[in-house]
Amino acid sequence: MQAILLQDVDGLGGAGTVVSVARGYMRNYLQPRGLAEEATPNRVAEVVRQEERRKAAVERARAQAAEQADLLGRTILTLKAKAGEDGRLFGSITAGDVAEAIAEARGITIDRRHILVDPPIRAVGTYVVPIELAPDLTAEVKTIVSPLLD
Repeated sequence: MQAILLQDVDGLGGAGTVVSVARGYMRNYLQPRGLAEEATPNRVAEVVRQEERRKAAVERARAQAAEQADLLGRTILTLKAKAGEDGRLFGSITAGDVAEAIAEARGITIDRRHILVDPPIRAVGTYVVPIELAPDLTAEVKTIVSPLLD
């Protein structure tokens, strides 16, 4: 019997996959738990359309992330912070500070959890800050930290 998985099932497949299973397995395990439904021609066609839409959306998001990576790669941020005579900051520059600077400079909102400032910047200087835009796409933003003049 053919079934469409509604959720990921270990050893069987991922959500949206059409699989061949025994009738008893379908009737006694998959259907009562809401893990699968019977594969009718109309339902299979609908699942295929949904998968195509999902792939197109992923491709659009990937293209947008690549554009952002190119833009961020050409960005130079200048952050000012209070610093002592030796160049050490009173405090630190964190991922949140970098995210705010990017939003001001380029108008791009990036979640601070995707900005990898580890350890936080604690001295005046030039740094390269990596930003994870997608699981396999990272942009590097040149960041200049200068002392704040009173």
